[in-house]
Order: sequence, then C-alpha cells, then structure tokens
Amino acid sequence: MILACGAAFTGHVSGRDAHITEHQPPQRENTEFWYSLSPKKELKQTHKKKSEDKGKFSLLGTDKRRIVFLHSGQVVAQRLSNGSLLAQLPPAHFSALTTGGSQQLMRHFISQSLIMAELQLQHEVEPQLLNGGDLNEEREDAEASESVKKKRRKKKRSKTSAPAGTNEAEGDGEAGGVGDVTKQLEQQALEDKEREEDGEEDGDEGENSAGKKKKKKKKKKGLKGQTDPPSVPICELYPSGDFPKGEECEYPPSKDGRSAAWRTTSEEKRALDRANEEMWSDFRQAAEAHRQVRAYVKSWIKPGMTMIDICERLEDCSRKLIREDGLKAGLAFPTGCSINHCAAHYTPNAGDPTVLRYDDICKIDFGTHINGRIIDCAFTVTFNPKFDRLLEAVRDATNTGIKFAGIDVRLCDVGETIQEVMESYEVEIDGKTYQVKPIRNLNGHSIGQYRIHSGKTVPIVKGGEATRMEEGEAYAIETFGSTGRGAVHDDMECSHYMKNFNVGHVPIRLPRAKHLLNVINENFGTLAFCRRWLDRLGESKYLMALKNLCDLGIIDPYPPLCDIKGSYTAQYEHTILLRPTYKEVVSRGDDY
Repeated sequence: MILACGAAFTGHVSGRDAHITEHQPPQRENTEFWYSLSPKKELKQTHKKKSEDKGKFSLLGTDKRRIVFLHSGQVVAQRLSNGSLLAQLPPAHFSALTTGGSQQLMRHFISQSLIMAELQLQHEVEPQLLNGGDLNEEREDAEASESVKKKRRKKKRSKTSAPAGTNEAEGDGEAGGVGDVTKQLEQQALEDKEREEDGEEDGDEGENSAGKKKKKKKKKKGLKGQTDPPSVPICELYPSGDFPKGEECEYPPSKDGRSAAWRTTSEEKRALDRANEEMWSDFRQAAEAHRQVRAYVKSWIKPGMTMIDICERLEDCSRKLIREDGLKAGLAFPTGCSINHCAAHYTPNAGDPTVLRYDDICKIDFGTHINGRIIDCAFTVTFNPKFDRLLEAVRDATNTGIKFAGIDVRLCDVGETIQEVMESYEVEIDGKTYQVKPIRNLNGHSIGQYRIHSGKTVPIVKGGEATRMEEGEAYAIETFGSTGRGAVHDDMECSHYMKNFNVGHVPIRLPRAKHLLNVINENFGTLAFCRRWLDRLGESKYLMALKNLCDLGIIDPYPPLCDIKGSYTAQYEHTILLRPTYKEVVSRGDDY
C-alpha cells in the first residue's frame, strides 16, 4: 500500500519499501497532496494532518499497484521506481480523502468530474485517453532487485503531451466509466493473484484501454530439473514415463551376408516391440538412474577416500534416484570397487580400512533395477595417466563385443572378436611393456528378471559355447583386461552373497538362520546383497547363521576374484537389449 505525504518531500524509493525524509511543507494555498488507491477499491488514508498550521507527512511504504484518480485534464501521473503510481490533486479535493468511506469518496469524485482509470504498468507507462480526457505522463523507469545489491543506472524517458481533451464526462457517462473500472479492478485482482502463485512476471507491454484489457499468459511449467547432488527420483524427472532410450543399433548381418535392416521396417516386429514397451521402459528408467549416479560419482571420487565412504555415498544416491521400494525398485547388487589385481566381487565389509590411492586402478561395478529389470554396468577409475592405454584396450574390446552381439549370433563368435581386439593392445607401465590379456574365466552373461546371471555366458576368449542369442533377451557385455596371467581365483574375505535361484525347500534347524533367511527374502529376494546391507537393516551377530545358510546351499557366497599380485586389471560393461527391431545399448551414456 502507498502511504502519502505533503506536496514537498525529499528522499528516494528503492525495491518494495521506500524511505522518505520528513519535513514541513511551506504554507501556501496551492499545496498539493498525493494519494493512491489499492486494488481492492478502497482508498487508503495516506496521511494524517497533525496541526492546522504545521503538518508533517511521511511516505512509509510503497505498493506495486496500478490504480490512480485523475482530475479531468489537469492530473499528472508519476511512476515511482518500484512500479507504483501517485496522482496529484489540488487541496480543494483533498478534504474528501479524510471524510467518509470509499463509497462517499467515489460519489464525491464523480460529482467533481474525476475520472478513475487504470494504468497498466509494464516496463513503460504509455499515455492513455480516458473518457475523452488526455493523460500527460512523465515516465521514470528504475529497476531494483531484492536479492541484488548492485545499483543500476536509471533510464528517463518522456513523451510529448497531447492536446487537452474536453471535460464532457458527466452524469451517466461518468458513472459508466467508474463501473467499467470497477470490473477491471476485480479482474486485475484475480490476475495478480494468479501471477503471484505461478511466480510469473509481467511480460506484455503496450496500450490498455479502460474497456478492453490484454490477458496475461501463464508460463508453462517445464520438467523438474535434477539437483546437485542428485536427489530427485528419475520417475519425477520424467512424469510421463517416457524415459531416455539408449543407443539403438542395427543388428549385424548374418553369416550368409543378409542384412538385418528389414527388422526396423517390419510391422510384425514393430508390434512385438510395442507389446514389450513396459519392460523396455523399466530398463530405461534404471539405466537413466545409473547414468546420473556414475556421473555424480566421477565428480567427487579422489585418492584418500576410504572404500566404505565411496560405496555408501554411491549407494545412497542410487537409492534416491531409483526411489527404492522394497523389491519393486532398488539396487540390483552391491557396489563393486575392486582395486588393482582384484578384478571383481570386492566391496568393503564394516571396519575395512582400505583407502583409494593415486596409483590404484579401481573398477566401479554397480547395478540398479525396476521391477527386477536389472542394469549391470561398470567402468574403471584411474588418476595416473599411465593406465590410459589399458583402459582404452578394455573399452574397445567391450564396444567390439556389443557391435557383434545380436539375434542368432553365436556366443563363441562374440568371445573370439573380443579376444582379438584386446590382445592387439600393448601397454607400458612403469617402464615395462605388457600385452593386454583378457581374463579367460570371467564372462558376460544373460540377465533375467530378478536374476543377474540367467544361464547364458558371453565369453571374452574364443572357444566358448555355440549357443545363440535370442530375440527379447538382455545381456551384460563385459570384458576384463589384465597385465597378469589372464586368470582369476578366489581371494580375500567374502562380502558378496546371493540366494540360489533354483533352491527348493530346505529344512533349517537354527532359529537365527531361519530369521536371517526371512530378512533376505523380504529385502533382497534372489538379488545379490552384502554384509554392509545386513548391518544397515539392523542385523547383528548373523555370521554363524549366514554360514549355515551357505552350507545348506540356500545362499551362495561370491568371494573377490583376483589375478596375481602386482598386476593391474580393468573392466568395462554395458547392458544391451535384443529388441525385435533394434539392438539397444540401454546403459550407454556420454561418458562411455
């Protein structure tokens, strides 16, 4: 609300609040007064006269409103720097400000041939013709932001005055003008409320007449953006359920040279593709979570961090983005962070003091799932550039395996091409040259619902199975390169466990083992888990029960797999979908 002051005042207006220096106006007959009207059609009393001879008036605040009373042909409208208007009246009409309510004031102004008009402010105030009267405006633009302290220079603009109009608005004509403005006031109040709710700024400039008003267009709300660090679930970022697709590739030609391009245009294959759209969507949602989590991890992982800290921060972020919900959505298996000669299946148990060092080569392997549709994807982190050539060899081998994989392709053929590419690389580390060797007893694998290894294996050396890939399957294409022997063995303390997918009913005698199995069934089902996750659920003193379940064959342990000490191993992995129309590398990102 604008509070008024005497005709002569000094000071300045800035932002939403204003400060005016008070002083006594000179004693003269032509003393002028300022007043304003709020959008609720009630004239706010803007001053208090303290004595007959001496009066003090203060401008205590401002309001971004656009209503002003104008004296017929004699009124000057002035805009303050915050967008408010003040109107100037001779003292003959000022007495009306202090007597009676708003209705009396309205009748008084009508009888005095006053015109009430609405001046819409944008970035400029345009001159308007109101009920036949011309408005002479002096415009002064100034911008001031609450959050920005920096002063901006003022821009002054003015326009030449138009010829004075006649003052013929009497009786019914004046009453009609007031009625029009009353409707506009109500409409303006509604629009102001909507704009405040939507956080919308005024964007349209131009002329607005008393009888016709431009409608404000609401800005369309865009998709919700991701935070830093990531915390918004993927399902909220894509509320329509249209998640980003991975890389779509045509299938490789068959052995007899026939192209597989017909699959992309076949109506039958397209129909089959659409029939499984819900399953593909689950994979894509989990893949988008994986992409955002690994991008986040790469932004902060550095030497000196403990492996427990790395894994817990990664898993906490994954749970938020995937919106963990029991067995419906969550982590598919524990975060692998195998270092140097350890190639796979290492994650720290509670109390593990291992720290990541500058000369380490760390394989980050983690998975996400939606409704059991698992994304298995891995990459290698290094800080010393001496490992760059090794990483390039393994990444190239993985991409080669992806390129040659497809419907009706034999698994052994994929392994042969992977080995050929990887062994074509040599790396020099610490002055010694090594031929990169594929780790022959580690493989890619098919992926089933709630089953990370669903039966088929994708070798990374020649001589594997002649089984063919089939339409509708999902595969994890992963390769491991080593500077050691090219073979791994069980080593170190076990941390990974998984319930046997095909286990039947097995009698359990230990009560603690029965309780632990119930916890595993409720929280993990047939998905892999680690001891840290049992600790997180509040379980304690469970090692004996866990060993009992392993001895009974209900739970399978997966200890870390290591090459010879002193060697270095690297890994890259992607999940691919063998759709009826395309081969989709669903976990593909801008990073690899």
